[in-house]
Amino acid sequence: MAALTLPGLLRLALPLAAAILFAGAALAQAPELPETVPVPEFNRSQLAQEAAPADVPVPEPRPDVPKPPATDTLNQQDQPKETRPEPPAIAPAPSQKPAEAEPPATAPKPPEKPAQAQGKEIPPDPRSASVPQEKMPEEELACRRRLKSMGVDFEERKAEHDAAVGCSIPYPIALKTLGRSVAIGPETELNCQMAEAAARFAIDIIQPAAKAELGANLKSLSQASAFVCRPRHGGGKLSEHAFGNALDIASFTLSNGRKIDVGPVPPEKDAKFLNAVRKAACGPFKTVLGPGSDADHSLHLHLDLAPRRNGGTFCQ
Repeated sequence: MAALTLPGLLRLALPLAAAILFAGAALAQAPELPETVPVPEFNRSQLAQEAAPADVPVPEPRPDVPKPPATDTLNQQDQPKETRPEPPAIAPAPSQKPAEAEPPATAPKPPEKPAQAQGKEIPPDPRSASVPQEKMPEEELACRRRLKSMGVDFEERKAEHDAAVGCSIPYPIALKTLGRSVAIGPETELNCQMAEAAARFAIDIIQPAAKAELGANLKSLSQASAFVCRPRHGGGKLSEHAFGNALDIASFTLSNGRKIDVGPVPPEKDAKFLNAVRKAACGPFKTVLGPGSDADHSLHLHLDLAPRRNGGTFCQ
C-alpha cells in the first residue's frame, strides 16, 4: 500500500470536516421534543366497548336441547333425563263437570208436584174408616139436643161412606135453619159438630154484626158448598168437605132484602161487615179462608173444624 503523504491526508480530511459541520448545523436547527407525550383520548363508546369484557360477564352459550321425536312412540323412560317432565308437587284438581250436570244458581226450581204424582203415599185419614154403629153414640145425641135448644131446624140423613175415596160422615144431618130466624140454603149436609158451630156463629157473631154495620137483621145465608166427596184443590189429601166438616158461605141476605155477596172488592159498607165476620170466625173455626187468600176462595168464605195440633188455627 502506498504511504499517505500530508497533502493526501489533507485532501481526505477536508471533505470529512465539511460533512461534520453540515450535520451539526442541521441538528442545531431541529425542534426540541417535549419531555412527556400526551396519551390520545378515546371516545366513550370505544371506552365502553373496551371495558365491557372486564365489567359484564359474558353469558355462556345455552346447551342444545334435543328435539322431541317426530312420533309419540318414545315413552317417558326412553326420553333424555334433561327433557323428562317432573311430576307436579300437587295433583291438579279435576275439571268441573259440564253445565248440564249442575244447574246454574239462578235457574228457577221446577214446581213441586203433588205428593201422589211424586209416588209418595199419603197416610189415610182415620176418619175415612168411620161407619155408623147400631146405636148412635151419646156425643151425637147430645149435639142434636143442643141444636134443638137453639131453635135449629134439621133432618137426619143416611150415613155417607165412600171406601174408594175415603169420604165419610157416619151421622150426617141436613140443616134447614141456623136458629129460629136465620135460614140457610140450599140443603146443607154436615156432621153435627160443624152444624152446631155454624148455628152458634150465625146467632152470636153474624146477627149482631149485621145490626151494627148494616142496620138490619140477618135473614138467611146462601152456602156454596157443604158435604162434597173430593180431595183438596191442588193436593192429595181429602178436603174437610169430604167429612161434612166445612161450610162455604157465598152471601148474606138481610131482613130489608139487601144481599151482601162475598167478593174481592165489595162496597165500603159491605166490606166493613164482611171483614168483621171474617175476623171473628178465626177461633170458633180452625180454618178461615176468603178473598185474597187464593183463587179458589175469591167468592166465598171457607169455614171448617179441621183438627190441628194443639187446637191451632189457620186464617187468611
